Amino acid sequence: MTRPLLLAGHEERLRDESTGVRSPQFRRLLEECERYPGVPLPDEHPLASITYFGPGAANLALAYRMTGQEHYLTELRRWLAPPLSFPHWGKANMPDHDLDAGWLLHGLSLAYSWAGEALPEDERIALRDKLLLQGRRLYEFAVESEGGWWSSSYWQNHNWICYAGLATAGYVLREEFPEATAWTERAKENFETVLSMLPEDGSNNEGVVYWRYGVPWLVSYLDVLKEAEGIDWFATNDYLRETFWYRLYQAAPDMERIVDHGDCHDRRSGHPVAMYYKLAAEYRIPQAQWLARKVATEFFWREAYESDVRPGVRAEAYQEFLWFDPSAPSEGPEELPTSRYFEDLGLVVGRTSWDEDATMVSFKSSPGGGHKAWETHHRIKQEKNWIILNAGHHHPDAGSFVLIGHNAYLALDEGYSSRKKTEHHNSILVDGHGFVNEDRYHVFENLDHEFSASITTATLGGGWVHAVSDTTPMYDRSLGLKKVQRHLVMSPHGVVVVVDDLEAEAPRSWTMLLQTQNPARETTPSTWVAEAGRGNLKITALDDAATSEVIRTAIHANPTSSTPHLAIEKVQYTLKRTAESTPSARFVTVLEPKAWNDDDVADIEAETAGRVITVRVMLRGTVEEITIDLDGGSPDCTDPDLAGFGFAGRSFDSSLAGQSS
Repeated sequence: MTRPLLLAGHEERLRDESTGVRSPQFRRLLEECERYPGVPLPDEHPLASITYFGPGAANLALAYRMTGQEHYLTELRRWLAPPLSFPHWGKANMPDHDLDAGWLLHGLSLAYSWAGEALPEDERIALRDKLLLQGRRLYEFAVESEGGWWSSSYWQNHNWICYAGLATAGYVLREEFPEATAWTERAKENFETVLSMLPEDGSNNEGVVYWRYGVPWLVSYLDVLKEAEGIDWFATNDYLRETFWYRLYQAAPDMERIVDHGDCHDRRSGHPVAMYYKLAAEYRIPQAQWLARKVATEFFWREAYESDVRPGVRAEAYQEFLWFDPSAPSEGPEELPTSRYFEDLGLVVGRTSWDEDATMVSFKSSPGGGHKAWETHHRIKQEKNWIILNAGHHHPDAGSFVLIGHNAYLALDEGYSSRKKTEHHNSILVDGHGFVNEDRYHVFENLDHEFSASITTATLGGGWVHAVSDTTPMYDRSLGLKKVQRHLVMSPHGVVVVVDDLEAEAPRSWTMLLQTQNPARETTPSTWVAEAGRGNLKITALDDAATSEVIRTAIHANPTSSTPHLAIEKVQYTLKRTAESTPSARFVTVLEPKAWNDDDVADIEAETAGRVITVRVMLRGTVEEITIDLDGGSPDCTDPDLAGFGFAGRSFDSSLAGQSS
């Protein structure tokens, strides 16, 4: 404890800056600590998670260290007493061996390092000995379970949290107990593997909410490693260098809410201000510093009170104070491209602008965990018979999309479910069936390598977004499928055209699903309107689907094993359009995001020439023309704004609408 972890060499500067450039972050820290005396603490270990004790202790210890005010130390002692008295950390799920232990080892170890010498001697020894006991338990479990659960689940937040906690305890204790060096070395070996296996595009298969829950622990570990050993893995890691862009492009246009692919408890849990500060500091990303300030000044308290993720943003005050770099540049996203392709996750994202009332689409298709995880998992499974991919938060959503416009969620993702199904997404059913192995929590578990979806092509630019997904391999082989491909285009004005190209060896029933917030109301036999508060979605079918119906779809989830009574219930509505049983089918769907009070009706027409489809949307004097060659040829299009593999798009004045394309 001679060198306070993360503070050595910085302490006086931090104290000086606490009344200057770091004043807002210091105020946040002290206000968080001033809340704690009113928080009732349990005498006995509750069934629910106790993770909040970790950051709570760290916040109080840092406040005491910075100010020397005795009341912070007094409150710290109150917060240390319960976890020191509990015989185990964690009750409902894997006591001593999972998230509760990881969180508490990290936070209480920092508290020991920062304020341990100020504690009464008996309390200091009790804290030290408890950290040693829990560290031993977690380390032994990690060794014994290698090749099974989180110990070698390299893409999983449980791995990152538990090993980061173990490492922090090891660095704090190793001077007194040399055995703790084995903890830090094992953690270092683990994170070296983790960082080598994470996708270079910065994406996260678990979705935005688990990104904000898990990835900060990668940053926490690298921060501790850098301070304790002088090893800088920030400088050499592509994943962390790029991961802010994944988060930014999964922000809804209002920046406050999220695109909820994957397991997402809600649409407001997504902003780790502290990590934004750290990524801005390490990689000089102006938009990260900008977003951190925007969240801190505009969105913070709404997320603090409405988020279903605990301990949540309030608990991260100590990291906000430590990770803020006042010299980091700050700049909004206005000059950034409006679209981006994250190849590993097969995620294609585009928006009409960076304005808060913009329209955006997020379209994804990849194997479980993303391409790199899928390939690596199957290779190591063959080499070592280890199960290292636990992608239970990744949904059977390949080929699906989320559409947001006019501040409304127009085409939905389910967000979270305990039993994940293709039919919860904007997907295709074949004879009523979704993907193989679905209707369970971990739909990618024990799947052979061949069950791998993909984005086969993506063309982005000039406000146009075009991508093609191939989900053919994801269905049961007994269906005899030859092709399940989706072509998706978003125009500069936010019109989305979806063409599903479907083929099997024998006649099959084909169903296209569209999920909406409220029931889609039929306006003609081929058009519907789905209302959504400030926006609505006009749906036009340009195909010969035989039947359509709207059903209520109820979804249930228990989002954390450490708090089993916590349940999320969600209802969405599904427009189901089904083609007659046939060996091949084609759905052509036009989706128009509109403001709730926009009554202008677009003229939509389509032409089909063999395997080439042209859709024209005419509204307010402008024609947007989309041409798709289902076989990937070069469409015959005059002066396209953008052309790519099997695609051409152009926008022109409606007075030219009669001219040949």
